[in-house]
Amino acid sequence: MKRSIVSVLVSLAGAALVALLVYGVSAQSASRTLDDELAHHRDPVAPEANRALPPLQGGHSVSLASYRGQVVLLNFWASWCVPCQQEAPLLERAQRQLQPHHATVLGVTFRDTTPDSLRFVHHYALTYPSLRDVTGEFTSSYGTEALPESFLIDRAGRIVMISRGEIDERFLQRALALAQSA
Repeated sequence: MKRSIVSVLVSLAGAALVALLVYGVSAQSASRTLDDELAHHRDPVAPEANRALPPLQGGHSVSLASYRGQVVLLNFWASWCVPCQQEAPLLERAQRQLQPHHATVLGVTFRDTTPDSLRFVHHYALTYPSLRDVTGEFTSSYGTEALPESFLIDRAGRIVMISRGEIDERFLQRALALAQSA
């Protein structure tokens, strides 16, 4: 009898440890490796650049690597995100300014349904390309958990600036200056 009680207790303790481990792994905060690299004046290579993501509106899957040679303002967004709604007109204005300089805004919709994302694009008359991160792996590789977040990527595919939250005029000016520099 004592052995079966001890066995049950050991099993329960083991299960509790496994549960604690699973919780610890799943509750970890977003990686800020990219932020740390920029803080140390090292422009990190944009992660998962070769991962192909489906476009929001038809067509073939596209990777960030297909934009190599262009300045890219990579923006993670969702239709339900109020700050995303507020910055959408700014991003569209940025697209009009960047496009003549072989640069683009590239949206990635995250944790959103396709119909809602499409309504968002139409409502704000967005002309820049948007992709869907269906699994969340691409978004996660940037340490993104909260929306919106934006990454300024140079022509060599390196991140030169990060905005964790809504973009501001300084971010947009840096994007335009980078696009005009080449």
